[in-house]
Amino acid sequence: MDESPTTTESKLAGERIALAGRLASMSRTEAVKVVAAHGGVLQQKADESTTLVVKGDEVPMAGVTADLPAVVQQALASGLVTLVDETQLWRRVGLVDEEVGVSRLYTPALLGEMVKVDSRTIHRWHRRGYLQPACEVRKLPYFDFAEVRVARRLAELVHAGVSLVSIDRQMAQLTRLAPDVERPLADLSIVVEGGKIFLRRGAELTEPSGQLLIDFDAPAEVVPVPEVANPGMADAPPTADELRDAAMELADSGEPADALEVYRGVLLSGEADAEDQFLVADLLYQLGDLAAARERYFMAIELDDEYDEARVNLGCVLLELGEVKNATAAFRGALAANPQLADAHYHLATTLERLGHTDDAREHWQLFLHLAPESPWAEEAHERLGD
Repeated sequence: MDESPTTTESKLAGERIALAGRLASMSRTEAVKVVAAHGGVLQQKADESTTLVVKGDEVPMAGVTADLPAVVQQALASGLVTLVDETQLWRRVGLVDEEVGVSRLYTPALLGEMVKVDSRTIHRWHRRGYLQPACEVRKLPYFDFAEVRVARRLAELVHAGVSLVSIDRQMAQLTRLAPDVERPLADLSIVVEGGKIFLRRGAELTEPSGQLLIDFDAPAEVVPVPEVANPGMADAPPTADELRDAAMELADSGEPADALEVYRGVLLSGEADAEDQFLVADLLYQLGDLAAARERYFMAIELDDEYDEARVNLGCVLLELGEVKNATAAFRGALAANPQLADAHYHLATTLERLGHTDDAREHWQLFLHLAPESPWAEEAHERLGD
């Protein structure tokens, strides 16, 4: 959706916004910029001029207005001031509405930058269903602001030193405790603290029986290597799907070399598809074999011409190999099929600057900012444009 500056600014024109509790999807500094970009003002604190109160998505509704000035509470009661939750605000400005296309959504790379984990981890959480994309364009998932909250909770565990496998264990325990809740991290009142997940019940962090939600002091489970990782020991040859599952488990457990060996079985099975080639390329890249990774990315594109993420990753590998012009072609190829791919605009802009094509680069910096104005890379783009 291509919005003119006037249309964008009018969405919050005249609104003086006060926060009731902390926002889940972004910092206050980020929110100030988003609100200002749409014509509104985010106040330091509520006062008689407040026109809109926004409740953070993780703030309980009970007592949400208790800390507001009496004049604002009276205005809310009389309908002169409106109370909305965080997601409603972002929906109003078009950040969480799928109908705006992908111009306000995050690819795995951008979401990873936002929460400070790598894009491979975002893909892992997507595969396991922890993160649900707002839409997918040519195999590439796009996540909206509703998923930022979930991603940040998971990332808090990573930043606390919790392994990805341990996170899976905690998520499995949480799912068993709430079997009727499809997405516990999104739908329950969850607190992440000190590398632990807690369920909030009133003022207590408990599980339904009154005990702590999870016994986090228990020794971490040892993740066994799946038996199919050694096909010779199995009674029957493993299927390609069994090999894929085993390889993914090894990769997620931090064993890329072993995962690659298992994946070779998938390649030899004659059933390998474009995604298999892509994942093998990713493993080769992790192991530092850039030349081999390049060839596998090429193979993924040959098998599926719509695999835009493979084109972008190929371009990044080509850059590291010093093949700058070929990298440019890879990024342009991705954009020819999907002009809304913010990552490709970013990488193409940096590559064009490296080639000295500053005017062309400027165009792609501007397109990148239009598509991903709240991206962690946006500051760099503004600097490049001299804003």
